[in-house]
Amino acid sequence: MSRGSYPWSVAQRTRTDRGRANGRAAERKRAPGRYTPPTPREARHSPPWYPWVLLALAVIGVGIIIANYSSALPASPSNWYTLGALVALLASALLATRYR
Repeated sequence: MSRGSYPWSVAQRTRTDRGRANGRAAERKRAPGRYTPPTPREARHSPPWYPWVLLALAVIGVGIIIANYSSALPASPSNWYTLGALVALLASALLATRYR
């Protein structure tokens, strides 16, 4: 096969082949001196109240869903209670992704 044909394996590619598209080398622009140092380990910790808020939102969300469908809340079952519980569970899940 010729060098310009389509079905090459990745192992056959050379350093000069990586940036090519349609026979032209793609330019890679880099801004010199734009190094950002990593965040220090001391700054990566969540505050001590963070897991408690996360847990409280999850428990409240599950509690509202259970209370709603067991008719323990006024005017239940209601879609508004379910929506509020799902918002609390979503907030808990979003907080969990940011916990360090």
